[in-house]
Amino acid sequence: MDLYQAILQRHSVRSFSDKPVEKEKLDRVLDVVAQAPTAVNFQAFKVFVIPTKGKKDMLQRIYRKDWFSDAPYVLLVCMQIDKCWVRRDGKSYSDVDGAIIMDHIILAATAEGLGTCWVGAFDEAAAIKLLGLPEGLEPLVFTPLGYEQDTAPKRSRKKTEELVVYL
Repeated sequence: MDLYQAILQRHSVRSFSDKPVEKEKLDRVLDVVAQAPTAVNFQAFKVFVIPTKGKKDMLQRIYRKDWFSDAPYVLLVCMQIDKCWVRRDGKSYSDVDGAIIMDHIILAATAEGLGTCWVGAFDEAAAIKLLGLPEGLEPLVFTPLGYEQDTAPKRSRKKTEELVVYL
């Protein structure tokens, strides 16, 4: 699948099968994180791979939707806030960097025929405690990773002309 196909086919998956994800596919998805651009190329992040087997109750305390832990894996992008680039006006680029990293993961997963769903509305304190995250890492965004069970209907999108402004 080429990049444009992956962009057009990507959608939020909220229904996962229990089919295992092949190690080769998982490895290819994870290989893209080192290629993701970050401000000043600081690469101040970690990606955690959480197998869901035996951890469903714990994961439900982080994000309460059942489908979150139905996929074979949940991935977490964490930022090392104190090591991220900060613009002169004080704006940290940690969230921007993390969003780029997760977008790379999601598009690579789509290209591999896997489903994902961006999850930002989680319990941060529970994630830190239950996953035993080291101090200095801020959990930014999760995604389940697995095979889609039921194909979700396509959501409508605004037309390009509504979103792009030429100056």
